[in-house]
Amino acid sequence: MSDGPVNAADLEWTDYDHGDRQFKRKRLGAAAGGANLGTSLYEIPAGKRTWPPHSHYGNEEAIFVLDGTGTLFLGIDGESHPLEPGDYVALPTGEEHTHEVEAGDDGLRLLVVSEMNDPDITYMPGRGAVHLFAGAPPGGDADERDLSTMLDLDATLDYWEE
Repeated sequence: MSDGPVNAADLEWTDYDHGDRQFKRKRLGAAAGGANLGTSLYEIPAGKRTWPPHSHYGNEEAIFVLDGTGTLFLGIDGESHPLEPGDYVALPTGEEHTHEVEAGDDGLRLLVVSEMNDPDITYMPGRGAVHLFAGAPPGGDADERDLSTMLDLDATLDYWEE
């Protein structure tokens, strides 16, 4: 954490590789000491995707395209929208803002900004699941979470049953 400016060149990348979902990330907001607003720099190789399609119920997000081209899949039906440098996407909370990003032929470099509200629920319509977070927000340090669990929407219990 810093008391002044941080330079992205001074930060290490964190690599994520889950087959077709592959990207690198630098947590700029955390490095600069941000508490309520997260900002990450992402680099996505050509033809690769970021996170599975999801939306948040507790945190608004936004995407700003720095370099490259790609496709934003938006909404429950995953309507495709081309992305190019200078594009800005607001992603308010709720399932109608379900999103996923895929890099084009030259790869994609973007900034992702998010509120850091805790707890949060991430809805994943393609999987029929929710991801519950508490103790650290979704963009925060996963090791600090008290709760981080993925649940099938059909996995229900009666509230009054003990």
